[in-house]
Amino acid sequence: MSLRLEEIAQEAGVSRSTVSRVLNKEPHVSARARERVLAVTQPLNFHPNATARSLAAGRTRNIGLVIPVAVSSLFTDPYFPLLIQGITSACNTHDYSVMLWLADVEQERQIISKITHSGMVDGVIVASALMDDPMVQVLLEDHIPFVQVGRHPTDERVSYVDVDNYNSAKEVVGYLLRLGYRRVATIAGPHNMIAGHDRRRGYQDALRARGMIPDPALIAEGDFLEDGGFVAMQQLLARARQPGANGLPDAVFVASDMMATGALRALRDAGIRVPGDMAVVGYDDMPFAARTEPPLTTVRQPIHRAGAVAAETLFELIENPNTPPRRIILPTELVIRASTGPGV
Repeated sequence: MSLRLEEIAQEAGVSRSTVSRVLNKEPHVSARARERVLAVTQPLNFHPNATARSLAAGRTRNIGLVIPVAVSSLFTDPYFPLLIQGITSACNTHDYSVMLWLADVEQERQIISKITHSGMVDGVIVASALMDDPMVQVLLEDHIPFVQVGRHPTDERVSYVDVDNYNSAKEVVGYLLRLGYRRVATIAGPHNMIAGHDRRRGYQDALRARGMIPDPALIAEGDFLEDGGFVAMQQLLARARQPGANGLPDAVFVASDMMATGALRALRDAGIRVPGDMAVVGYDDMPFAARTEPPLTTVRQPIHRAGAVAAETLFELIENPNTPPRRIILPTELVIRASTGPGV
């Protein structure tokens, strides 16, 4: 049976506003009035219309999650499911729903228009941000609350949640150097993605801090996925075999665990032992990192927590529009396993 608030108020002998306060669990309602309203609504399992409540409050209680990558990446990179789980968990706790948009570069402008003109969402989380993402500028200009997963490189108005990709990469490369490895290569992430850019810069500055000049022949670029790591490692091996080359790297920092699994596969195919001939480190500490052969030394980042914190930060910006931009850096941890060996 469907009842309007006026009908509940008449049957309970209270005002319509009292019914509204009881159903929305607001304070300042007498115990007797609350009992009378619940005596009418509970037997009917009555719940207020969520859409009507949202419209009355001027909010949809929906947020958008924009992942500017190809659809295939979402289902092959375990980073995104973990991030989405964290966001969804926070949404469930705070009574929000999340709408997922996937966009490559060509589709992104259409997505921006839907977000800014549809009125379907109260705010947006932008994940896997690019160095120069046009969506960010449009969201700023249209004053739509949003949070970026990944720091923004230039605009101080952007709220974001990230880890310190630069210093954590610098730390893990420094660890390899302290173990005695000297020809340290990297399989970097895409240069146009903020995380890829920062981890590459951390690698380079770790070498410079020890008086070493980064060698372009020891830098290959992947796409954060397994096949990209496989191809990039093949490139490094091919360069090492060229006339005049200085030989194989003795260690490689790979900017994601997914790429590291591809790199390990390429090394096995080439008959190169890990860590006997070459040490390998990854980044992320995905659940499978402890089960690779050998188990992977890596940088643990709190992906699930990053999603939850991004959502909670967005809720705060929605509820308090005058809140200053939030810039939250979550901690990482170097996890040492067998793929780096005892050093040389």
